[in-house]
Amino acid sequence: MRDVNKRLEELGITLPEAPAKGGVYTPCKKFGDNLYYVSGCGPIIGEQGYYGKLGKELTIEQGQEAARNCILNALAVIKAEIGDLGKIKNLVKILTFVACENDFYAQPQVANGGSELLGELFGDLPARSAIGTNALPGNIAVETEIMFEVEKD
Repeated sequence: MRDVNKRLEELGITLPEAPAKGGVYTPCKKFGDNLYYVSGCGPIIGEQGYYGKLGKELTIEQGQEAARNCILNALAVIKAEIGDLGKIKNLVKILTFVACENDFYAQPQVANGGSELLGELFGDLPARSAIGTNALPGNIAVETEIMFEVEKD
């Protein structure tokens, strides 16, 4: 895997602050030896958000940008938990939910926005599922959860 901190710098990407919790849950949960599960993160960074449904208010390209923002928020959450993204040893799995119209079938293409960012940053890809749904919290367009393996301390 690549040096993710160096790669962020090379790409000119600054991680946002970890998003505030939107309910009664933990944003990041360690389990097993060194696995971390990051709860679903939405596409809101600062004042920029993606709201509505794919296939109605939003295009596939906008959905890909939303999925990318979800990954940036998830990386901010894991960084807040472990202190340094350089400790990430393995990208295990992501699950991307796409709010969409009933006749929208491009959920995998939307999820590619997040997967491509992970590939650029880490030089590796996780397993992945992309699922369409009728609605997401706060009318956000995309939500992604992710699981990481982290080096032992």
